[in-house]
Amino acid sequence: MGTARRIVVKVGSSSLTSAAGGLDADRVDALVDVLAKSRGTGDREVVLVSSGAIAAGLAPLGLRRRPRDLARQQAAASVGQGLLVARYTASFARYGVRVGQVLLTSDDMSRRAHHRNASRTLDKLLAMGALPIVNENDTVATDEIRFGDNDRLAALVAHLVHADLLVLLSDVDGVYDGDPSRPGTSRIAEIHGPEDLAGVEIGSAGKAGVGTGGMVTKVEAARIAAAAGIPVVLTSAVHAADALGGGDTGTYFHPTGKRSADRLLWLQHASTPQGALTLDDGAVAAVVQGRKSLLPAGIAAVEGEFSAGDPVELRDAGGRAVARGLVSFDAKEIPRLIGRSTHELARELGPAYEREVVHRDDLVLLHG
Repeated sequence: MGTARRIVVKVGSSSLTSAAGGLDADRVDALVDVLAKSRGTGDREVVLVSSGAIAAGLAPLGLRRRPRDLARQQAAASVGQGLLVARYTASFARYGVRVGQVLLTSDDMSRRAHHRNASRTLDKLLAMGALPIVNENDTVATDEIRFGDNDRLAALVAHLVHADLLVLLSDVDGVYDGDPSRPGTSRIAEIHGPEDLAGVEIGSAGKAGVGTGGMVTKVEAARIAAAAGIPVVLTSAVHAADALGGGDTGTYFHPTGKRSADRLLWLQHASTPQGALTLDDGAVAAVVQGRKSLLPAGIAAVEGEFSAGDPVELRDAGGRAVARGLVSFDAKEIPRLIGRSTHELARELGPAYEREVVHRDDLVLLHG
């Protein structure tokens, strides 16, 4: 951990706000102190994924607590994002560090052109010596295209920038084998895979009531990153220096998989399916067990409105989603393809129809 060159650090609202719910300048400065000093170690690069925009906007708008409706959340984010970045800008300036604001939505991560642009922007900011500060663009995100929490966003950003380490900072110093507020519970120092969490109850609520992410979302984000070959440390913000320095703190998630193509990670964890294809039993077996492409002959039904290149769900006869992929045809074209061989379609409709509906290179399995 201490030798990681490129690190993504995610901090939640509860670690940046006061007991009253507003932005706490001292807590922001304390985090910046740690990040700036860590960044000054060798050629280390840091990307910060920071929540706190909505929390920062509550007091200026006269709101006593985080609103439940999306419109008021977006209003608070609109006011608070400027305050949050201004605080970071001033704090990092003490170390001569310039920051760059990067606001993303799930839509940005799920559309390939936007995804590539986000990747290039982050790489260029790092190459130019700036420290990117990433947040979900709460002001424009709709319910349908929201990440919902910055933990998952941080895991995807870590993959996007080819990070060597993801550090998730919270108000709890790791994953515990029970309620950490009760005597007799112990911190789980290392997690090698899902089996290490078997039987462990993971709470879902944060302490401060100003954010959206609890321990469940953090563990899920850690699993996403670990499955993509990125080690993860989950600890409290007060132990950030130890985490970045390689100390024994928090819970360390060992990588469980290898790095996959960017488009497959966003397809699985960030894309919003625009429709669904129901497969017959033979096609389910071919796609899931055989890891084959989906052909027209294996489709039983189509649902939704989508265009070629959009993400769609692949479902079995019982309606269970078994895979997700990028479809090669518009929704309106598929009904006349259902159940027919590609050779037959090529003879009748032309050689352009002798192709897969979803190619195996553009497909991810959702189970097993």
